[in-house]
Amino acid sequence: MRRINVYAIVLLSMIISSGLTGCGEGRKASADDPANAPAAAVVKVVRGNIADSLEIASEFQPFQEVDVFAKVSGYIQKLNVDYGAHVKQGQVLATLEIPELQQQLQQDEASVRRSGQELTRAREELNRAQSAYTVAHLSYTRLADVQKSRPELVAQQEIDEAKGKDMEADAGVSAQKAALAGAEEAVLASKATLGKDQAMFDYARMTAPFDGVITQIYAYTGALLPAGTSSSKGDSALCRLSQNSLLRLVIPVPERAVANIKIGEPVAVVVSGMNRTFEGKIIRFSDQIDTNTRTMHTEVDVPNPKYELVPGMYASVKIPLRTDSKVLTVPMQAFQEEGEGKGIVMVVGSGNKLERRDVAVGLESATDVEITSGLQENETVIYGSLGQYRQGELVAPKLVVPSHME
Repeated sequence: MRRINVYAIVLLSMIISSGLTGCGEGRKASADDPANAPAAAVVKVVRGNIADSLEIASEFQPFQEVDVFAKVSGYIQKLNVDYGAHVKQGQVLATLEIPELQQQLQQDEASVRRSGQELTRAREELNRAQSAYTVAHLSYTRLADVQKSRPELVAQQEIDEAKGKDMEADAGVSAQKAALAGAEEAVLASKATLGKDQAMFDYARMTAPFDGVITQIYAYTGALLPAGTSSSKGDSALCRLSQNSLLRLVIPVPERAVANIKIGEPVAVVVSGMNRTFEGKIIRFSDQIDTNTRTMHTEVDVPNPKYELVPGMYASVKIPLRTDSKVLTVPMQAFQEEGEGKGIVMVVGSGNKLERRDVAVGLESATDVEITSGLQENETVIYGSLGQYRQGELVAPKLVVPSHME
């Protein structure tokens, strides 16, 4: 009885073993069956143009922005602007009341008139001195001539007196000439003082130094504005003026891209808040790398004639660095990086079986990568997550077109 049970157990084991072997062969046959192969998105390896670009976020700044100070101290008599006012260069922003300067101008004008009168008197005195000299010199000359021809008719004392008067009159002419010159200098000095005070009084009309927008108002009608002629922090400005018709973006360009930065090169400025792209130009850079950040200060100017952009908005600047034409490319989603300058792709080989392929890469853009070796044109590669596929796996390829190529 025990022997029959042993035979039964052995027979049962052989049956189970045979069944398991049959099941394994069935799964293998199913895996190699094209009808059961999983669908896989694939793309073609094609030739195209690829550009390496640098994208950096920045913040719009006014091209220039200043606080407008009064040149002379005075009370605001009339304020012509307010927040958001668009002004032109030379436009009057405010008028100051400066009574003491007005009085000074009146004094200067009186001084000019007085010095003019003194100049006239000095000219008349010079004419009188010249006339007196002419008479004295003529008398002396006549007496001297008579003495030469008839010495007995003219006493020597008369000759000496006539000569003295002649010399005195000549000295009087010289003195009046000096007085006239002094009067002329006095006129020039008084006119210069008047001009200086008039120029200071003209600063009572505070004007815009450039076209711009009033972004801050610090004082209103009746307020006293001190003269902003010192570096004192307590000096109060009238307003802040911002030139917004032209904006600038400050870009910290990394060291690797410095050699590709060129003055005048156009760049795309993407303003995500407006969902728009504007054109800018690289206008200036420091030509020196900051040793702390390993970047170079670079500025992009963006025209803003319609004032659509506002300082403080964020923007992304796309700076083209290098472009290669007619090179082998695959989408970034078909490539898995394995280190600097290399990676892997999954190639759909013969019989639709996958082959893991090592490739070398060149330029990379936001959407594509250049393949320098490891692939041939028109080969088919997996598009998507490569981690879900394995070497030798059978797939049903389905050709797709990446969104950026549509």
